[in-house]
Amino acid sequence: MIKSMTGFARTDCQQPWGSLVWELRSLNHRYLELSLRLPEELRMLEAPIREKIAQHLKRGKVECSLRFNRHVGALCETQLNEEQAERFIQLHHQARELTNDPSVARAMDLLRWPGVVEEGEADLEPIKALALELLEQSLRQLVENREREGSSMKAIVKTRCQSIQGIVERLRESLPAIRQRLRERLTTRLQEIDIEVDAARLEQELVLQLQKMDVDEELDRLHTHVGEVLAVLERDEPVGRRLDFLMQELNREANTLGSKSVALESTGASVDLKVLIEQMREQIQNIE
Repeated sequence: MIKSMTGFARTDCQQPWGSLVWELRSLNHRYLELSLRLPEELRMLEAPIREKIAQHLKRGKVECSLRFNRHVGALCETQLNEEQAERFIQLHHQARELTNDPSVARAMDLLRWPGVVEEGEADLEPIKALALELLEQSLRQLVENREREGSSMKAIVKTRCQSIQGIVERLRESLPAIRQRLRERLTTRLQEIDIEVDAARLEQELVLQLQKMDVDEELDRLHTHVGEVLAVLERDEPVGRRLDFLMQELNREANTLGSKSVALESTGASVDLKVLIEQMREQIQNIE
């Protein structure tokens, strides 16, 4: 299926301990280029994250950011540092004597004292698994967005291909008339200057002129390249690079057609072809 390289996805998960939020943005790029922004606590997930993204995406500049908000004390054991608590109480007594303050130290004041409440190491294993699961959801959402845009781009390219085929067929049908006009124009000019010309020599000159303007080969190649574009669009794989190459080949044939032109029909056809090819190329630059 044809996929665009641009897209956006966002997934979040709210839990009693806090939240996780993934945001993915992708733009067109020649290769797959990843930019990760991870919280320090989950930095060890970088390798599996890159591997998982590579399984879903083949091309594009992808920016991935993960936000991890954890409530204080969540996911870890907390305990009272009795040594620090006693130190706080002693300091409180000394301060009361110096200031003649009769107030009594409250438990909440004690707990706010730095170092009195200690947090154990947070258990992040469930968070790691949840983060990867949430990333999978984000990637599926991103791929779906890219596929929807890719379907629209595919329809545009197919329409342009059909237009090119129409131009090629019309020009092929007009070639006999163009050749006949060339013959008549050359004969008329010779008659106007009133010079007797050997018939064999005239035929030879006509043959040379017709060979110079012969575009059958270019028309055949244009037809073949368009057929290849339509076939590539049906492949279930990344095809952006191949389509870009085919655009170069189509443009080369359109330029050659224009350089051989001796009639308004072929000149106009060459210009119309190049416009259509450029319109396709603009779309294809964004196809994975």
